[in-house]
Amino acid sequence: MTLFEPLTLTGRHVILEPLQHDHHDGLVAAAQDGELWNLWYTSVPAPEGMAAEIDRRLALQEQGSMVPFTTRLIDPATGGPGRIIGMTTYMNIDAGTPRVEIGSTWNAASVQGTGTNADSKLLLLRHAFETVGCPAVEFRTHWLNHQSREAIARLGAKQDGVLRNHSRTSDGVLRDTVVFSILEHEWPMVRNGLEHRLAKRR
Repeated sequence: MTLFEPLTLTGRHVILEPLQHDHHDGLVAAAQDGELWNLWYTSVPAPEGMAAEIDRRLALQEQGSMVPFTTRLIDPATGGPGRIIGMTTYMNIDAGTPRVEIGSTWNAASVQGTGTNADSKLLLLRHAFETVGCPAVEFRTHWLNHQSREAIARLGAKQDGVLRNHSRTSDGVLRDTVVFSILEHEWPMVRNGLEHRLAKRR
């Protein structure tokens, strides 16, 4: 049994389900909500590339380096899984430490700023720190993605540094990558902050 494996996590606003091929149409609809693939600083797949992205993430899961999730809203009528709004992952899994990065995340434009991202992060961080026992959890983003950098900082993560000319974007341009992390002794304060933010949205 591995430390990180597919599982379902349920929060106040969202349910994170193990990614499956039959989530394809719902993910396409979520990406079309805001035409997210047109945002140059993100890597959201266009509708015609969604199947390949699902295949890529599931292949990395088979290799043990990623656990991908589909993000759904909780249906207010039933309390169960509702509309698909995006994707997120545990990635770059280091089972020996153990340490993990939370990333490759995107949400439909219509739910941004509604607490869904904070709820998703709370679920993933709680599992990583309290169940798996990670001493640190990492986040990375494009230097020029100021929205993402601000969101990560609001979580309570601290910036570790910048990896300059770290990787290439889909159009071949070199990007600088900003690295953040949360350490295990910082987790209780981060958790309290996230829970307070979510409580205000009831």
